[in-house]
Amino acid sequence: MEIGLVIDYFDPHRGGAEHWTYQFARCLRAGGHTVHVITQSAAPTTASLDVHVHSLGRMASRVRRAEAAEILLCRLPLDLVHDMGMGWYCDVLQSEDGSRWAQWERKLQLLPRYLRPIKRWLMRWLPRYREFRELMCRQFGDPRRIVVAVSRMCAGDYVRYHRVSPYRIRVVYHGTDIHRFSPDHRTPWRQPIRSQLGIRPNEVVYLFVGHDYLRKGLSTALRATGRLVREGLPVRLLVVGGRGSRRYQTLARWVGAGKAVCFLGRVEDPVPYYAASDVFVLPTFYDPCSLSVTEAAASGLPPVTTRWNGASELLSDGVDGFVLSDPADDAALADRMARLLDPRLRERMGQAARLLALKYPLQRNYDEILAIYREIRSRRKAA
Repeated sequence: MEIGLVIDYFDPHRGGAEHWTYQFARCLRAGGHTVHVITQSAAPTTASLDVHVHSLGRMASRVRRAEAAEILLCRLPLDLVHDMGMGWYCDVLQSEDGSRWAQWERKLQLLPRYLRPIKRWLMRWLPRYREFRELMCRQFGDPRRIVVAVSRMCAGDYVRYHRVSPYRIRVVYHGTDIHRFSPDHRTPWRQPIRSQLGIRPNEVVYLFVGHDYLRKGLSTALRATGRLVREGLPVRLLVVGGRGSRRYQTLARWVGAGKAVCFLGRVEDPVPYYAASDVFVLPTFYDPCSLSVTEAAASGLPPVTTRWNGASELLSDGVDGFVLSDPADDAALADRMARLLDPRLRERMGQAARLLALKYPLQRNYDEILAIYREIRSRRKAA
């Protein structure tokens, strides 16, 4: 098949959506399909893939971006178009941001109560939000379009906020490269990374991976780490991803966790840091289905996340990870982190997490998406 993939940025190091799309494009090529990527820009690292990249150039307006993508797609000899949330001209819509409406509602919880009505008013009138509403209206409005939800949480959001018929929705969880993310990498990477960062042998290392510090709940992770440090417990927190960490460095010092936190910024390869860590924490306020949770599980780390993360649907609380109800509850997070200071519990839950990840490999993800492609082509033939 000639397949068009549409995404804002084709760069596997930019974030979870981009990383997943890159891996999926690689799987499509391995399956013998021709792949066209329509994007604002592509990273140089994607040149090694045998795909056709069509760059639109940077566009500030999301609506104009979607219009430009539609014009370009109409010119290409494609059998099927799969959009990750940039445009509306597609057969399959897989919004890697989930529902923006739902995300806005969750982000309101980060504000003091007295500010929330003001923010709601601004969301109604500011051009940025109006553009998003127009984009979403056209994305979810076509009754012929199949909508891929990366979690049941997202599926429910599409029905609630966008009135998408459940019959149009297919739930497909993200898959993980279980060979790239594996406990086997501890042998070459664990000690070198820990030595490089000055981590003592008795210290338990918690890992946070995410670019959007605010939405991903880094402040909660810092406050929880501060609680453990103040109790004199041997802990370290590694923060991978993102930029502009100065305010969070200040927060870490203010809560007493300053010396226990290491901000590493963007890294080319997170695998060594999974290998060097003991527990994964992501107290996110909204995440459609975090890839970092399944990557951590595949690496043998027990994840601690929240019910507002679609990936939490895969976890069994207390068995292969912990699921918190409130992303802002640093006391609850500190409690779960403290429990995992027990090496036997960490080992048992880490092994269970690895077994869970083995059930959701990248190949399963690929096969489920291909089944949707075949369903669409069958419908066309029948019509």
